[in-house]
Amino acid sequence: QVQLVESGGGLVQAGGSLRLSCVASGSIVTINVMGWYRQAPGKQRELVAAIRSGGSTNYADSAKGRFTISRDNAKSTVYLQMNSLKPEDTAVYYCNVVHMWQNYWGQGTQVIVSP
Repeated sequence: QVQLVESGGGLVQAGGSLRLSCVASGSIVTINVMGWYRQAPGKQRELVAAIRSGGSTNYADSAKGRFTISRDNAKSTVYLQMNSLKPEDTAVYYCNVVHMWQNYWGQGTQVIVSP
């Protein structure tokens, strides 16, 4: 089993920045992919960014140029640096880890961007 603990959400004004962190713990053998998803009220959960064990990344179009995903394999931690935040970025952000090709989710952290 893998447990995920997220931190770093909060309230920020438009144009501001936040950094989300997610630490994976438990019986970790091989983390294949680490990523961040978000779900806004009334909308489906969507991928924001993901990073593979080799370091390759992919981003949602809405995140490109503003968000940066990174990971520290030694600490089993993934980060999401979010800059130039917009009100439409308001959502609950969920950490996702693919471990031994099984999906695990964090409890979510709220991000609110005020105009």
